[in-house]
Amino acid sequence: MSFSTLGLSEPLLKAVADEGYSAPSPIQAQAIPAVLEGRDVMAAAQTGTGKTAGFTLPLLHGLSRGQPAKANQVRALVLTPTRELAAQVAESVETYGKYLNLRSAVVFGGVKINPQMMRLRKGVDILIATPGRLLDLYQQNAMSFQKLEVLILDEADRMLDMGFIHDIKRILKALPQKRQNLMFSATFSEDIRDLAKTIVSNPVEISVTPRNSTAVSVTQWIHPVDKNQKRHLLVELINQHKWEQVLVFSRTKRGANRLAEFLEKKDIQAAAIHGNKSQGARTRALSEFKSGKLRVLVATDIAARGLDIEQLPQVVNLDLPEVAQDYVHRIGRTGRAGATGQAISLVSADEAQLLQDIERLIQTLLPRELVEGYEPENKLPELALRPPAKPKKPKKPKAQRHAGSYVDGSKSSDKDSRRPPTSGDPWKRRRSHNKAR
Repeated sequence: MSFSTLGLSEPLLKAVADEGYSAPSPIQAQAIPAVLEGRDVMAAAQTGTGKTAGFTLPLLHGLSRGQPAKANQVRALVLTPTRELAAQVAESVETYGKYLNLRSAVVFGGVKINPQMMRLRKGVDILIATPGRLLDLYQQNAMSFQKLEVLILDEADRMLDMGFIHDIKRILKALPQKRQNLMFSATFSEDIRDLAKTIVSNPVEISVTPRNSTAVSVTQWIHPVDKNQKRHLLVELINQHKWEQVLVFSRTKRGANRLAEFLEKKDIQAAAIHGNKSQGARTRALSEFKSGKLRVLVATDIAARGLDIEQLPQVVNLDLPEVAQDYVHRIGRTGRAGATGQAISLVSADEAQLLQDIERLIQTLLPRELVEGYEPENKLPELALRPPAKPKKPKKPKAQRHAGSYVDGSKSSDKDSRRPPTSGDPWKRRRSHNKAR
């Protein structure tokens, strides 16, 4: 199958060819025709499989056949959970829409709001936004959704994880009822399906990967090591294997900063990105990493879903994530779009339970490799791959007793009847009062 068989316009096919793509990925092959037909879509696909182009291409196709947006109007809205992801979706829109006469804009927090307002007042065909900044702009009447045709929720599960559910509901109230709805996500949990019931109508459901699976193009293994030797082992691995581009995940913002400083002292160009960094600093660090000026980008989980770096060869988990699902998203930064990649985790003994949770989730025992000179004093225990324990059924609450009987109508026992009243019993207080008199 080729892109030309999907029904896309010539300007879009030309833009796709400019990027060197000839055949659509599985998610694109299924999603693009459904979107072009005007159907609502719920699509679950592993990161790096081409979800963004899966909705960007048909969105551009449909909008190019309608009337351009007038002042303050928005014709299509793409909601994303993070600034980085919003910027990358906007880049995709510009890349594939370069031969079309459509206007787009991207808005997110951390930067001045006035330039964004000025851009929106001219009207845009496609608006890519994070929920918080979108609501700020809407409350200032910077745009109108009366002519909105399409709503897209990208990384919908991540938006719920980050607590955007109330913002999303407020945004939905501002949108016209008649519109096309697309939901793209890594997985569809019960919470996501509950949200979908309020958004999509008779959707086409697409799933191209098993839930919680990792890409087969990513080779995974772990290096057991003592916690205080992790940074030194990372330097050893970078120098020994001559890694030129490494994304390293740290559990904390402070840990990310300290690691970047440590690597710089070892003559390894590095920078950290996390929520406390300004948007300018984050954008600059990501740009320098992509260009090769930085060898190492140290990130917290804020970047686990938002980064799209072509041909990223290595991802290293300096710390295992607290939530096993985040492991899948972290290592999904490599091995994207048909490329191969490596995911290496430096695991200390105190992370044994986190490791077991991850292996249970992905149903794979990760191979262990000791590095000479870094053998841990605190051994990492061998763990069998067992299914997660079934949750215990909650105990039924005891029925409340009242005046010799229970609220459900059953009688109390003689023992219950003989039990003296408590100090809070109003009848006891009344008897004590009479005695005093």
